[in-house]
Amino acid sequence: MQALERTNLADTAVEAIRQEIIAKRWPVGEKLPNEAGLSAMLSVSRGTIREAVRVLVSQGYLETRQGSGTYVLSTTDTKRPLLLARRASLLDQFEARLALDVEAARLACRRQTPEIVAQLRALLAARGNYEGGDAKAFVARDLAFHKAVIAASGNRAMIGIYDFFSASITETIEATLGEDLPEPDMKAHADIVDAIETGEPEKADAAVRRFMAPVLAALNRMLAS
Repeated sequence: MQALERTNLADTAVEAIRQEIIAKRWPVGEKLPNEAGLSAMLSVSRGTIREAVRVLVSQGYLETRQGSGTYVLSTTDTKRPLLLARRASLLDQFEARLALDVEAARLACRRQTPEIVAQLRALLAARGNYEGGDAKAFVARDLAFHKAVIAASGNRAMIGIYDFFSASITETIEATLGEDLPEPDMKAHADIVDAIETGEPEKADAAVRRFMAPVLAALNRMLAS
């Protein structure tokens, strides 16, 4: 437990110092306060400061000069390009998933039966809402529901494509369980089943697009910011 606490403190110190560097509290080339000064500033031990400095040196923000001290090497947020790339990748994945889900729902409308609709409702009930806890189990239940919608299309090629990209689909589901992206709620899921039951493809098309719209909008806002 003590090791875990030290790790958490070091991570917090890393982020605190990193934010100060990005905010240019210390410009490039300027020497940071010594360990005692940083320790007092962040209310952590000098050992924690040493750990944090080592991490920031490895990330390219700082450099240590033997017998002189620690200096700012860069004030560029090295995490931002990676974060943007991650979000762009997620946007691509969600857009591809939207194309598959929309067409599957349209086909499911034409081929639905009372038994298929009952199965979708049962899987949705088993899915439930995510309220913390075992995220992996929830993702599996959510994926089972969406794969059932694809199966309801009756299109074997589409079912195969969805299975092939199941890792990517799983990643999009996992992404909505964090703080950045909105998770489609039970109503949004139920609306898809209701639309399929009507037998009207345009309604199913619209339901899936409404389902995906908040997530796509959030990703586009993040990429634009």
